Amino acid sequence: MATTADFRNGMCIEYNGQLYFIVQFQHVKPGKGPAFVRTKLKNVSTGKVIENTFSAGVKVQEQRVERRPHQFLYNDEAGYHFMNMETFDQVPIAKDLVDNPDLLKEGQDVEVVYHADTETPLMVNLPPFINFEVTYTEPGVRGDTSSTNSLKQATIETGAIIMVPLFVNQGDKIKVDTRDRSYSERVKE
Repeated sequence: MATTADFRNGMCIEYNGQLYFIVQFQHVKPGKGPAFVRTKLKNVSTGKVIENTFSAGVKVQEQRVERRPHQFLYNDEAGYHFMNMETFDQVPIAKDLVDNPDLLKEGQDVEVVYHADTETPLMVNLPPFINFEVTYTEPGVRGDTSSTNSLKQATIETGAIIMVPLFVNQGDKIKVDTRDRSYSERVKE
């Protein structure tokens, strides 16, 4: 059992019979009344983020999770297939457990989070930034610079559509933030 004093980002807890990751927390000591902890919790099964307030000192059931390196192999009707980089076992994982599955490239290294007690995969985390080649976008116009805030659609090598600045052209390599699917920068060869 853990208390609110043990909270940290990424901690997995059981709350209302479901597993949640703590995304954010803040200890608050108001002038009047008891202290409390404001949290944002991400439901492991649905991916929804909820806000919740715990009274200070409340006991919660901490769940042990393990993060293991895997490599994406392919996907088919059975799900997404990954190879454990330590044991070289192939593991099929359902699509709904993968964050942004359309950003996965073959051979991409990812982190699979397992529930330590039951050995079941809970979620697949992509690296924060991945480099992609732009396979299609409207051509850039001479004079378009990075100082404008205008964006256009670009299709990347996995088929996903990302919003990019006007100066990005077909064939360019770009860095994409996988957490919010945003353009980060052009990659120099």
